[in-house]
Amino acid sequence: MAPNEASQHIGIIKLLKHFGWMWVGLIAVDDDSGDHFLEALEPLLSKEKICSAFTQRMPQKQRLENTWNAIARLISEFHKQFTESKANTFLLYGDTLTLQWLNNLIPVEDSNDMESMTFGKVWIMTAQIEFALMEVQHGSNMEAFQGALSFMIHTNELPEFEKFLHIIKPSLAQGDGFSKYFWGKAFKCKVPNSNGLTSGSRTCTGLEELESLPSAVFEMRTSGHSYSIYNAVYVVAHALHAMHSSGLKHRGTVGSKRLKLLNFKPWKLHSFLQGLSFNNSVGETVSFNDKREIEGGFDITNMVTFPNNSFQRVKVGRVDPSALEGRKYIINEDVILWHRHFKQVLPVSLCNDFCNPGYHKKNKEGVKFCCYECSPCPEGKISNQKDMDDCFKCPEDQYPNKDRDRCVPKIISFLSFQEPLGISLVSVNIFLSLVTLLVLRTFIKHKHTPLVKANNRDLTYTLLISLLLCFLSSLLFLGRPKKVTCFLRQPAFGIIFSLAVSCVLAKTITVVVAFMAIKPGSRMRKWLGKRLANSTVLSSTLIQTGICVVWLGTSPPFPDVDMQSLTKELIAECNEGSVTMFYLVLGYMGLLSIISFTVAFLARKLPDTFNEAKFITFSMLMFCSVWLSFVPTYLSTKGKYMVAVEVFSILASSAGLLLCIFSPKCYIIVMKPHLNNEQVLRRKNFRN
Repeated sequence: MAPNEASQHIGIIKLLKHFGWMWVGLIAVDDDSGDHFLEALEPLLSKEKICSAFTQRMPQKQRLENTWNAIARLISEFHKQFTESKANTFLLYGDTLTLQWLNNLIPVEDSNDMESMTFGKVWIMTAQIEFALMEVQHGSNMEAFQGALSFMIHTNELPEFEKFLHIIKPSLAQGDGFSKYFWGKAFKCKVPNSNGLTSGSRTCTGLEELESLPSAVFEMRTSGHSYSIYNAVYVVAHALHAMHSSGLKHRGTVGSKRLKLLNFKPWKLHSFLQGLSFNNSVGETVSFNDKREIEGGFDITNMVTFPNNSFQRVKVGRVDPSALEGRKYIINEDVILWHRHFKQVLPVSLCNDFCNPGYHKKNKEGVKFCCYECSPCPEGKISNQKDMDDCFKCPEDQYPNKDRDRCVPKIISFLSFQEPLGISLVSVNIFLSLVTLLVLRTFIKHKHTPLVKANNRDLTYTLLISLLLCFLSSLLFLGRPKKVTCFLRQPAFGIIFSLAVSCVLAKTITVVVAFMAIKPGSRMRKWLGKRLANSTVLSSTLIQTGICVVWLGTSPPFPDVDMQSLTKELIAECNEGSVTMFYLVLGYMGLLSIISFTVAFLARKLPDTFNEAKFITFSMLMFCSVWLSFVPTYLSTKGKYMVAVEVFSILASSAGLLLCIFSPKCYIIVMKPHLNNEQVLRRKNFRN
C-alpha cells in the first residue's frame, strides 16, 4: 500500500534541482536499508550534476558500541561536517531512532536562545521519519529542524476522522494494550488495570484530550500511514466483495452445491486485488499498477516549529508519477518557512558561488565536479546563464557584448551614398565626369584644328567617352548591393577599362607606325589610317567582353552577406561568384596596360612633333602603379573600405589617363591657340 520508493528518490532530485542545491550532505542509517537508499540515490545525484559533500552513516542504537570513544568519534565527525561544510542542505534517511541520534549530535551554541545560533541547515527527510516523534520530543530542541522539508506518504483528510479521535478513551479500548500504554506515556499517568489498581503517582482520569498533546507526540490530522491503512481496509473489503460476488455467480452454475466464502484461500484474493479500482470517501481513485503497487505518490511538507517544542507540518508540494504531465511535481515555495538563520531568504547550498553570466565553470583537479572555478568566456563566446559548463558562440548575425553575457545584433555595413566617404567619392566622381565632358566638348569644338586632327579624332573621342563611362561605372559600387548592380559592376568596369586602355594602346601603335612609315621604301604605309587603330581597339575589347560573358554565364556575381570578416558588422557585399574569372578580368586589363606602357616607353624619344608617347608613357606608369597598389590593398581590407579602395582605384587611374594625355593638348587649344597651327606643330621643337 505504500508508493514505490523510486518516486521518493525522483522527488528528492526534483526538489534539489528546483532550489539549486547542488552540494548536499547525505545522512543515512547504517543498515541494509541505508545501503539500498544510497545505492539508488547517488547515481541519480551524479546524473543531475549534484554532489554529496559528505556521507555520514548513523548507527542503529543497538549496534553502537557502548564506549565513550565511539560516541566521541561520531560527535566529532558530525560536528566538523555540520559546521565546516559549505553544504546547507542535509538529506536524512532513517527512522525515528536515527532522528534521536541526530538530535543529540546537532551542535547548538545556546539551546535557550536560538537567535544566537551561527548556523542553520535545510533538512530533507524521507517518508520513513514522518510519524510522531514522541521519543525525540522529550528533552530535545525541535527548533533545530525549523524549515525542514519532509516527504510523507500521500494523505487526505478523512471525514469524521477528527471527530472519532475526540471520543477515544482508554476505558473503551478493551483488550487493546497498546492504547493504554500510549495513553499513559503521552499524558504521563497510569491507566487503571482491570481490577482498578494503579501504580504510580498519578492516575489517568480518562478525560484527557488528545488534541492537547503536542504534535510531536500525537497529530490530530490524518497521517500518511493512517491514510494507507484506511485505504488498505477498503481495498480488502472491495476485493472480498468481488470474490463473494464471483462465488455467487459460480454457485448459480453448479446447481445445488453451495460454495461458502470461507472456502476461498487467501492467495486467491490476489487476482481480485490486481484489477481493483474505486473512489474512496474523499473522492480519490485507489488502484494498482501493473507492478502491483498502489497508484499514488508523496506529499512534501514544511516543518514549522514553535518555542514549546511543538511543530506543525504544512503541505507545500507533491510528487505523483501517475499524474498528468506538468502535475507530476508541484512545489509552492512561497509558503515555505525556512530556518530563521536564513532570514527567509532562499538558502544556498553550493560548493562555491555561482558563475555569473559571462563566465563558465572550470573544473578543479582532485575535487568533485561541483567544486569549480569561474573562468571568463574566451574571445568571441558568451554565457547568458548562471553556472554554464561552457561558453558558446553567438549566431552569425550577432556578436558578444563587452561583458560577454549576451549577443548584440550586428549592423549591416556597406558603402552608402549618405555617409561622408560615399559623399566624397560621389563628389569626386561628378567633378571628374564634368571635366571629361568639358574636354570632350573642347575637342569637338576644335575638331578641325591641326592638333586635334593629328591625334586621330575618332580615337580621341572614343577614349574620352570610355573615360567618362569609367567614372560613371564607379557609381555601381556605391549603395547596398542588389542583384542588378552586382551583376553589372565588375564586368562593366572590366570592359570599359579595357576599351580605354585599348584606345591608349592604339594611339601608341599609331605613333610607332607613323614614324616607321615616313622612312623611304617602308611597307608600313599601308597600315596607316583608321583601320589599324580600330582593329586594335575592337579586338582588345572583344577579348575582355568574351571573358566577361563566360563569367556571367557560368558563375555570375550575386548579392551576399559576409558574417565572419568583421566582429560587429555584417558586410553587405557582392560575391564575385568565380574569383578566378574576376582576377582573369583584372589580369587581362593589366596585360593591356603593360603592353601599352612598354610600346609607349620604347617610342617616347621618336623625333616627331605629334608624338604622344611621352605623355602616354607617364599616364600608363601612373595607371599601372595605381592597379599594382590596388591588389594588396584590396585583399587586406574588409567591408565598405574594400569597395572604397576599388572605387578610388577606378577614379585615380581614369583621372591619371585624362590628366596626362589631355591636359597638354587642352592647354594649347584653350590657352595657346596661336600654337595650334600646322607650321608651328611641324617644328621639331617648339616652346610655349
